[in-house]
Amino acid sequence: MTGRRRPTSPRPYTFVTCTAAAGAFLISGCGVLPGASGVSRGPVTVMTWAPDRSDDVAAVNMSGMTAMARTYARWVNDQGGIGGRRLKVIICNEGDTSVGAEKCAREAVREKVTAVVGSYSRHGRSFMAPLEAAGVPYIGGYGASDEEFTSYVSYPVNGGQSALLAGNGKQLAADCDRVSLVRPDSIAGDGMPPLLDAGLLDADRPESVDILAPEDATSYDDQAAKSLERAGDGCVTAVLGDRTETFFDSFRRLEPENGGARISSVLGSVGQPLIDRTGGRNSPFEGAYVTGWYPDPGDARWDTMREVIREHAFGDNRVDPQDTGVQTTWIAYTALRAAIESLGDSEVTSGTVTTALNHGAEVDTGGLTPVLRWRYKDMLGSSAYPRIVNAKVTFQVVREGRLVAQRKGFVDVTETLTEAPNVKG
Repeated sequence: MTGRRRPTSPRPYTFVTCTAAAGAFLISGCGVLPGASGVSRGPVTVMTWAPDRSDDVAAVNMSGMTAMARTYARWVNDQGGIGGRRLKVIICNEGDTSVGAEKCAREAVREKVTAVVGSYSRHGRSFMAPLEAAGVPYIGGYGASDEEFTSYVSYPVNGGQSALLAGNGKQLAADCDRVSLVRPDSIAGDGMPPLLDAGLLDADRPESVDILAPEDATSYDDQAAKSLERAGDGCVTAVLGDRTETFFDSFRRLEPENGGARISSVLGSVGQPLIDRTGGRNSPFEGAYVTGWYPDPGDARWDTMREVIREHAFGDNRVDPQDTGVQTTWIAYTALRAAIESLGDSEVTSGTVTTALNHGAEVDTGGLTPVLRWRYKDMLGSSAYPRIVNAKVTFQVVREGRLVAQRKGFVDVTETLTEAPNVKG
């Protein structure tokens, strides 16, 4: 998701990071995309944040999400805006820190944004409270924090990592007699085995073998050996975020001793950009099972997004249509657009958008997700994940270096999530 900055364009768009001084913001429109001319209604201002750590290869870098937000705004403004209103986007570098997340949230409140859209942060405790206090909706977060699935101002478009793990258990149960789960030795990691096991138990498979791994290791030889030993000819699934590649490097070195164990993971830990980067057809992920939220990257339902990126990203290679973060931002802005259009001629504010979402504004994503609505009756309603409205996942597999559908359509894990023990810290 890293890449060069977008080259200077002759179009009159201006983006400035929201770390600029407040005075400069008022003068220059810090982080704002002015959009096309000829629009009669007032603009809608939103914020998208994500960690941009392009200078640190070991850090979480989701800069493709903010770049996608810019791209979407250019496109929609070239069409005349949303319901005749220009879309202005403020961007913020969250930095993958709690301080950065809180700073971005307070900036959003200060600038009176209509919503925070299509963003990434693992620090929900830091950013959600300021948004709640100001009544700013958080639409289509990546799903990296528990608060996205509990806060009354959050409108998630996917089921987060919880849905992926429950789905991964279901996916592996079809072919694996035994499963080793390699996961972080952390509070967040402690909640992973019950979710995976819930999916396995649905198919009368035994619980997984829980193998803890440090989050910042440079080698996972011990964990790889243990996972192979315990899985036998079953499956090894690793959910280590950006360290998943490091784990499978260690796994590959032991592959001659592998008794036939198949590898697996979930999107966010393994995706098409990682497969491409590690050799494509010769990647260690060839043949791997992967559970995702959305259709595989080659699916025709992504054609509109791909065309928008080709026409409006101006060659910015951070906007990778195969990246799950970019895809999530696209879907989140689709939801924002539907909510605004549902208001007709009414004033667009954080309050009116929230009301529209709560009262059943319908979001048709063209089949990239089920139709989304956030009424009370649409929500999962469990104590652990009360705000989930989309508990469906997709089963994918790596074939010839490409993520493709292993099974057509979505798999509903609502019941699995409801019955899984709640062990979140």
